[in-house]
Amino acid sequence: MTGLRPRRVTLRTRLTLIYGGLFLVAGLVLLGVTYALFNQQLTGAGPKMVSKTQLPEPGPGRKHLVVMTGNGDVLYGTGAEQWMRDQQDQLHDAATTSLFTQGGIALLVVGGLAAGFGWLVAGRVLVPLHQVTNTARRIATAPAADRNLHERIALHGPDDEVKDLAGAFNTMVERLDRSFDGQRRFVANASHELRTPLTVSRSLVEVAMHRKTASPDVKQLGETLLEINTRHERLINGLLLLAGSENEILDRRPVDLADVVTHVVAQTAAEAERADIEVRADAAEAMTTGDAVFLERLVQNLVENGIRHNSGGWVHVVSRTRADGRAEVEVRNTGAVVPQYEIPALFEPFRRLAADRLATAKGAGLGLSIVRSVAKAHGGEVTAHPRDGGGLVVSVVLPQ
Repeated sequence: MTGLRPRRVTLRTRLTLIYGGLFLVAGLVLLGVTYALFNQQLTGAGPKMVSKTQLPEPGPGRKHLVVMTGNGDVLYGTGAEQWMRDQQDQLHDAATTSLFTQGGIALLVVGGLAAGFGWLVAGRVLVPLHQVTNTARRIATAPAADRNLHERIALHGPDDEVKDLAGAFNTMVERLDRSFDGQRRFVANASHELRTPLTVSRSLVEVAMHRKTASPDVKQLGETLLEINTRHERLINGLLLLAGSENEILDRRPVDLADVVTHVVAQTAAEAERADIEVRADAAEAMTTGDAVFLERLVQNLVENGIRHNSGGWVHVVSRTRADGRAEVEVRNTGAVVPQYEIPALFEPFRRLAADRLATAKGAGLGLSIVRSVAKAHGGEVTAHPRDGGGLVVSVVLPQ
């Protein structure tokens, strides 16, 4: 079958196999050496291993080998020597068989015990490494609301390579924490600083436009400047909201997404009417906890995205409680056909489809980025896929 990943062999298993394999190899070598020494001892012993008698043969000065078997038979001469050799071969075969049989059984039993102890020892040795891995995975996969880059690995034990790894990981997380905090502070501070001159420029343009001596050209120029100023204000407000939504939501309160959907649809009714877009809402109860202002902005961005990237179509907003108890908001809208491979880019700041330019009145290019940040800050998730016939289907799932 294709698409199936091979089962991974863990480091603990590999260490156990290495320990057990080395023990078995050493045991086989020991068993072979023992057999060689044993065989040499049996071969060198010769007939001394068997009881025999040298009796004088009748006649002056002559001797003859006499052997009495276990059956009571008495053998002389070459018959006795042959019987002695047969007994020696049988003894050698029996001893060798016993050595390999009992030694092999003992080797397997001791090898199994060695592998078991190796498994326990490997698990004990790898505990600090598991601690490092679990901490890294917990930080990397946790939602933004639960992510804590201030967490460090408090590893106790000998000063070895694993402790060096934990120290390097702590240093990396500390630098990432400082970098992210500095980035958010910079965006927030820069946005705050830019709001003041935009407010001043808006006031100056409005004063110039409303003068009695203002010519039609000046009024037309003022309207263009106000439109550009409004777009810049929208961009800065989006940056401020994006920077704030990436922070942890500390003040969590119960929020019914049905109320949020009803309120947002009423707020965007005028814009939808001007764009000739029909907005429908099915607001069923969907309870969650979080910041009501951010959640309202989440739904508003989804609805506005469906209105502004549409042409004479419709937007359908649904809130409901899923079977697993989580709250869900789904926004469907008609519009241009969106390729599946383009969808991930839509959730990045200032990223649009190839047909849209950044300098348009549709938005600042932060709408879906803010949606994703708010959802993550509340421990939720966002999914999107193309709608058949054109447009998007965006779903936000939030915990209770």
